Amino acid sequence: MQIFDILIIVAIAAVTVTLGFGLYSLFRGGDYARTNSNKLMRLRVGLQALAVILLVVGMMWKATKGA
Repeated sequence: MQIFDILIIVAIAAVTVTLGFGLYSLFRGGDYARTNSNKLMRLRVGLQALAVILLVVGMMWKATKGA
């Protein structure tokens, strides 16, 4: 179970960092926001999906292996 704990924390940290960059892009505005906001949003959504999948797999692992 240790590996899932580490992966979940890393995934949540990646989502948080990506959200921070996205907010920075939004507040900066201009050409920078136009070129980066959509990319960062898609990356954040993908990372959130990965984090949710890791959480589900970790819970299933714990339920079946009795960790």
